[in-house]
Amino acid sequence: MSYIIALDAGTTSVRAMLYDTEKKKFIASAQQEVGQIFPQPGWVEQDADEIYFKIAYVLNSCVTKVGAEHIAGIGIANQRESVVFWDRVTGEPACNAIIWQCRRTSAFCDAIPADIRAMIREKSGLHADAYFSASKIRWGLENVPRVQELQRQGRLCVGTVDAYLLFKLTEGRTFATDYTNASRTMLFNINSLKWDETLLSYFGVPADILPEVRPCTARMGEVQIGGEKIPIAGVAGDQQAALVGQACIGCGDGKITYGTGLFMLFNTGEKCIRSDSGMLATIGYSFGNRVTYALEGSVFNAGSSVQWLRDELGFLNSSAESEAIAASVPDTGGVFFVPAFTGLGAPFWRGDARGLLCGITRGTGRAHIVRAVLESIAYSARDLAESMQKDSGIELNGIRCDGGASANSFLMQFQADVLGVNIDRPVERESTALGAVLLCALSLGIIGEEELSSFRTCERLFRPSENWEHFDRLYRQYRKAVERTLLR
Repeated sequence: MSYIIALDAGTTSVRAMLYDTEKKKFIASAQQEVGQIFPQPGWVEQDADEIYFKIAYVLNSCVTKVGAEHIAGIGIANQRESVVFWDRVTGEPACNAIIWQCRRTSAFCDAIPADIRAMIREKSGLHADAYFSASKIRWGLENVPRVQELQRQGRLCVGTVDAYLLFKLTEGRTFATDYTNASRTMLFNINSLKWDETLLSYFGVPADILPEVRPCTARMGEVQIGGEKIPIAGVAGDQQAALVGQACIGCGDGKITYGTGLFMLFNTGEKCIRSDSGMLATIGYSFGNRVTYALEGSVFNAGSSVQWLRDELGFLNSSAESEAIAASVPDTGGVFFVPAFTGLGAPFWRGDARGLLCGITRGTGRAHIVRAVLESIAYSARDLAESMQKDSGIELNGIRCDGGASANSFLMQFQADVLGVNIDRPVERESTALGAVLLCALSLGIIGEEELSSFRTCERLFRPSENWEHFDRLYRQYRKAVERTLLR
């Protein structure tokens, strides 16, 4: 039984990926898109039933490839921070899931006093922001009649997407989550590894409606398929799963996932670092009860900037074209772009900032602008890397990359030049799914921790230029452009 299935419940799609641990490769996959609902400006929801039924569909699609009797286990990775409310008795959702992108609770979070913000940061490692789960749960408890009715009846369950899927897949036998997902709720104390009574009290969330919290490699239950009971073992939030999938298991290891936004996680070992530079302290992963911490930084717009070039400006027929077009000019001709369509994330946390294109002359052409957009993604990553190293006093060993834009070799080389470290692009780009597989394999004893790195192979190593001063000067010019976006 060498096969493991990774379930990846993302924001726009869900996937199941069948992995052969002996051959160390994915051999089959199935994917279904998941719709989003926008009831009001700034509100984002999803149908939790749709998430579950499509997860069940893709899971069965992969199981049929080899037969349920040959599946050793199932691991889960998922969109973090999103909140599902459901009935403990029937398993039916009480309302639409409130997705991590939803900003309905922004006013509440903005009004949180400074002393409470400091307390939240100390206990949870997070900034008091609508991005995280706590204020979403509070909103549901105060505003959704069905949620209130279930709470009165003692039948309410609330959790992140992984907890909901575990409950459904095990037919209600498991109501649990893992350390990494719990650490994104703003209700979990990342030091004591428990739901925090002070945070629960402040947000008005009863502890009994929340799931049990277990390590990432815990056995979470069983799903019955075709007469076979398949263990579910290994659960983590998507970015933390990618950290494991990239084998960033040493202190100072870092990974960047390039997607719609950009997420960087920096392994700080057994020490939880409190950032003074706008980074988040979070749980990176846990092997058994041994917890490894990380600093995390998120940039709201990365791949979305390339999509803007393609869809709104018509500069590209496909995102992949950006590589050749950017490389067709030696530089941007003094053009800089700040990717702040929806504000600036870490380390600035300025939701009021807006995108900026500056330095345009009569000689500026399409290629200069395309190149400036790609370069801005690399500059944004340097913002995070510098802050993390300053906060932790730990030197960055290098970056392992994944996500769509990691296929862009121009961007990867420029990223290496701007950071001054090696950028390692793996053969297997599905790092999130691979992380779920490895956590499952660890839990089941199929592999040991010492074998994790053997599941990852470097496809290409991008080495930084020796002309550090040149790229450092470009970065300083970019930061001047950022300062202009903050003058609002």
